Amino acid sequence: MTKPVRVRYAPSPTGLLHIGGARTALFNYLLARKNNGSFIVRFEDTDQTRHMESGIDSQLNGLRWLGINWDESVDIGGPYGPYRQMERLDLYRPLVDQLVQEDKSYPCYCTESDLEKERAEQEERGEMPMYSGKCRNLTLEQRTQFEAEGRKPSIRFKVPRDRVIQFVDKVRGEVEFETNGIGDFIIMRPDGIPTYNFVVVVDDYMMKMSTVIRAEEHLTNTPRQIMIYEALGQELPEFAHLSLILNPNRKKMSKRDASLIQFIDQYNELGYMPEAVVNFIVLIGWSPVGEEEFFTMDELIEQFDLDRVLKSPAVFDMDKLNWMSNHYIKKAPLLRVVELALPHLQKEGLLPAELDEATRDWAVKLIGLYQEQLRFGADIVSLSEMFFSEGFTMEEEGEAVMQEEQVPAVLRSFLAQVEASETFEAADIQPLIKKVQAETGTKGKGLFMPIRVGLTGQVHGRDLNMTIHLLGKEKVIARLQKALA
Repeated sequence: MTKPVRVRYAPSPTGLLHIGGARTALFNYLLARKNNGSFIVRFEDTDQTRHMESGIDSQLNGLRWLGINWDESVDIGGPYGPYRQMERLDLYRPLVDQLVQEDKSYPCYCTESDLEKERAEQEERGEMPMYSGKCRNLTLEQRTQFEAEGRKPSIRFKVPRDRVIQFVDKVRGEVEFETNGIGDFIIMRPDGIPTYNFVVVVDDYMMKMSTVIRAEEHLTNTPRQIMIYEALGQELPEFAHLSLILNPNRKKMSKRDASLIQFIDQYNELGYMPEAVVNFIVLIGWSPVGEEEFFTMDELIEQFDLDRVLKSPAVFDMDKLNWMSNHYIKKAPLLRVVELALPHLQKEGLLPAELDEATRDWAVKLIGLYQEQLRFGADIVSLSEMFFSEGFTMEEEGEAVMQEEQVPAVLRSFLAQVEASETFEAADIQPLIKKVQAETGTKGKGLFMPIRVGLTGQVHGRDLNMTIHLLGKEKVIARLQKALA
């Protein structure tokens, strides 16, 4: 009988949900759902110096926004809780004591200055810095002496020498590490709080994890964790380490890369569709079958397989993200796009917080006008700028258009038609332009281009009739008069 699939996303609650963490969570979630398994979210909060209580809500809210739901976590509980490490200390400490009693770990009384001195001497000799094991074989008398001096020990794991740790990674294939390159490492600090490499093993086997999918940076932790599994007599899970995410310069992506949007909260705030962000994230380091690039969550669940996760680093491409996002927005119902874009017009003070029916109707039409160009909701602010200002900046090509000889006659005729019009809906604009054509004998670009440039400063733009309607009669008259002056 095969083991039930149980996977987890286990962030430190030290800040916002990063794109890398979101990818890890997504891959775990897809594997669980494909195999009718369980997806667990737990929090590794033993680093109290960096802990942020708001980090837990931020992580969960980010996952929720992406459409990733979980079966067990801090908010809904589950059979293997608690789901925060600081609430599990009573589970860890007896196991640390057990390893000491079995001579698989030992108390280390070295101070930080002792360790710094040792590191400096090793570097001076050209050696890789590594704990020498000087406390490994202390006598009872020596330990008693250190205790009498008031030294509080950390607990170090006794790494076996001259051994090769081998395992098969679901992404990277066969991996091996020599234990002689791994110093005896700390599993519990002097304050009694165990370290990451110890608690992650205990949590994973107590919560019955079948597969551990995580970032490549954890690969070097794996041999340490395997040794702890063995020391505690526990069965190993499968491991899968996801490739690095690189910036467009093919350097390891840093949270300081200002040109990249890296946190899920930012995508939400900017008005991206979560479906587009999920679709983009899954393609960072995973290759679907065939040429298709757009998937629903259900389609991703059906297709996802760790065998198609790529070993090589993947590049974070904002242009591709925005292209994909635009694809989703173009296909979305207009009212969904309004939900994404309207708050940005209000946030910028271009529209009031409370809209009457006429203003809301106008805003819906405006957003509809630009739906095909939007990459995300906040784009509406820059795209529609001319509707909220008295004037506009004339493009260089527009200047050339306005020098054509027929322009004054076309604009004068159109101004007269607008002033005489009784209604000013989009459907009313085309007949007005037809009358200008009949009156001036001008047609085609010679007719439409001066009107567009005179009203917007641009030679290209969205539907002209709707643009004129949304500008409104007063603004159109004022701009035509200015253009003629």
